Amino acid sequence: MTSAVRGLAPADRPLRIALLSYKGNPFCGGQGVYVRHLSRELARLGHDVEVLGGQPYPVLDEVGDGHVGRLSFTEIASLDLYRQPDPFRNPRLGEYRSVADVVEYATMRTGGFPEPLTFSMRARRHLARHRGRYDVVHDNQTLGYGLLGLERIGFPLVTTVHHPVTVDRELDLAAAEGLVKQLSVRRWYGFTRMQRRVAQRLESVLTVSQSSAREISEHLGVRPERVHVVPIGADVRLWSPDASVPVVPGRIVTTSSADVPLKGLIHLVEALAKVRTEREAHLVVVGRRREDGPVADAIRRLGLEGAVEFRGGIDDRDFVDLVRSAEVACVPSLYEGFSLPAAEAMATGTPLVATTGGAIPEVAGADGETCLAVPPGDAGALAVALGRLLDDPDLRARIGAAGRERVLARFTWERAAELTAERYREAIATGAGQRARAGDGWRYV
Repeated sequence: MTSAVRGLAPADRPLRIALLSYKGNPFCGGQGVYVRHLSRELARLGHDVEVLGGQPYPVLDEVGDGHVGRLSFTEIASLDLYRQPDPFRNPRLGEYRSVADVVEYATMRTGGFPEPLTFSMRARRHLARHRGRYDVVHDNQTLGYGLLGLERIGFPLVTTVHHPVTVDRELDLAAAEGLVKQLSVRRWYGFTRMQRRVAQRLESVLTVSQSSAREISEHLGVRPERVHVVPIGADVRLWSPDASVPVVPGRIVTTSSADVPLKGLIHLVEALAKVRTEREAHLVVVGRRREDGPVADAIRRLGLEGAVEFRGGIDDRDFVDLVRSAEVACVPSLYEGFSLPAAEAMATGTPLVATTGGAIPEVAGADGETCLAVPPGDAGALAVALGRLLDDPDLRARIGAAGRERVLARFTWERAAELTAERYREAIATGAGQRARAGDGWRYV
């Protein structure tokens, strides 16, 4: 009979993983999509995955039959101060249960964004109560002070940074008009100082592209040798061609989970107006419409009320069929750390027009081969590329087929889960947390 510290378990032993996500709903953006698909594929590999998530809570998939691990969810509840229909609400006195609740409310009332810090405080409290339950903790871009020193209570830590939020901050500041608005943006992004300090103390950082890896080193000061690229991708079982779905002439589809400058939607709206001067075309935006803001103003100013449709809250099947029904998919973002919408659209065989912002070229590939590529923020170039595809069925077919082959070869969630699990084992093998675990008597036979 032999025994060993659990951190030195055999390399093929299934792992017990705590996957943290302070904002997990996939309809809120890429972080939720990441948690949903990565957790499912890790469980399909045989690992036990417990997602610890805050509001809006994650949507998790069924793992399916066969020899697979377990997938479960534990709520790390906040005051949920940004919920609809009463955002920025004043909680009742009885809702305050901890110091984290007080910090959350005070930060919100002074114009800051508290969730990365307060979620990390609550997650640490949960982890400290459950020593021995997990082999590794995987943080999904929280980068909060509460996650520092987890190794001392027995948990090796791996952190995913999709891209530094400082990039969003710079773009929002550039778009802010007036001193008051600029001060408001700076206050909202105050948590980025914390994220930089935390990131510099991490031993293992995962990211989704070479572009993001460079940005993490530049913006967050993380040493390059600590940053590891694990590309993500599309669920190709879901995102696939289907000839039974009719293609709607002139339809352009894009995804925009937030009306922010980073997503470049205003430039696509301006491009649509140019496209429509020579041909019939309309735009479907997967996301919720705002009745005010730059995009809404542009739609009214350009007379596009009947040519731009927003569809929010649709289920997966309707989402995929919507992309399949388009003659062209478009990613107009000024910057992306990876671009899931590009990978998913390409997986359906729908031809893609995409900007060269951030990591998008790493996903979309070469101009004229697997996509048509344009500079970010250039509505005129977007209009030309969209017009080329709308006018040329042969070009659409060639670009669409090549795009799908690229995704199948490079960007699937199965491969992402395999590579991520390898990084977990490397973090465990460093010995982080072993002394704490051995001291508490956590051993296996």
